[in-house]
Amino acid sequence: MVSDMKKDTRNTSESSVKLSCLNIWKLYGPHADRLRDEEQLRAAANDPRTFAALRDVSLNVRRGEIFVVMGLSGSGKSTLLRCLTRLIEPSFGEILLDGVNVMSLPAKDLMEIRRHKMAMVFQHFALLPHLTVAENIGLPLRIRGDSSGDAQRVVSELTALVGLSGMSGRLPHQLSGGQQQRVGLARALAGNPEFLLLDEPFSALDPLIRRELQDELIRLQSRLHKTMIFVTHDFNEAVRLGDRIVIMKDGRVVQSGTPEEIVTAPADDYVGSFVSGVDQTRVITCGRIAAPAKSETYPVTVDARSKVADAADAVATAGRPVGVIDDNGELKGEIDAGAVLRMVSAIRLSRPSA
Repeated sequence: MVSDMKKDTRNTSESSVKLSCLNIWKLYGPHADRLRDEEQLRAAANDPRTFAALRDVSLNVRRGEIFVVMGLSGSGKSTLLRCLTRLIEPSFGEILLDGVNVMSLPAKDLMEIRRHKMAMVFQHFALLPHLTVAENIGLPLRIRGDSSGDAQRVVSELTALVGLSGMSGRLPHQLSGGQQQRVGLARALAGNPEFLLLDEPFSALDPLIRRELQDELIRLQSRLHKTMIFVTHDFNEAVRLGDRIVIMKDGRVVQSGTPEEIVTAPADDYVGSFVSGVDQTRVITCGRIAAPAKSETYPVTVDARSKVADAADAVATAGRPVGVIDDNGELKGEIDAGAVLRMVSAIRLSRPSA
């Protein structure tokens, strides 16, 4: 298994970027494969005979982060995911993985990247029904030609890691939906990929199992620090899992940023419709609502990146202002019960009445 890695996903330097896509277009229609520049693409996108699934999409995915792509059905999010792997060929644009232009790679080199650097988790599990749990998990290793001893060791580790100990010999139909998706996640991790692409992996599950799998992904990420692109249409899921989020509509990027940035400053009514139902106390951080510190030391402190909801008990119990500190332990400000109440009140007033 992969050893734990320490990645600073907040670093915006070039070395921190794992994947970039630049000016990605995907058009379907007459002669779409003959378009060679952006001027032609923009003109063709306005032709009623042409469908533009992606329109000039650019984004950077940083190492070790969960990067969420969200939007309603037909927004282009799954098409984008498949373009990044070249399962669908973009009509135009560049895709850089570790600085290498994936669009220029021959089929052999692209296959090597898919085998060793990338893995996908699918919405409907995509398990082979005649293979056991262990055989499904070990399938990428068998295809890659790993030794049976190495494969057995990895399968055993992953079966335990995703909470399926004792189920190695079961067939997919003998598992619940949540257990099947755990198999899918373990299979994606089997080849020790650097980059995971998850296409609405929990949307077919009931709400309780869905939240359980979200918790599982958060737990695994805290240990493995993989780079992930996670596609969803559920904004609550996006803000719970994502380090950063990009919101798409009609093949375009409408807004990108951290969950806190999007919740507090939606770009338009489309984004605002997602934000309106979110519990902002579980998105907004203590650092955002902190006032200037009035003391040099505080008996009680909270992390600036802690969500307000998570810090509320500490603030209420303290009975006095608590210090807000950054990752280096430096004092950045203070919050008290009044600040929390004012925030909650402001959220209620900003929501439309029923």
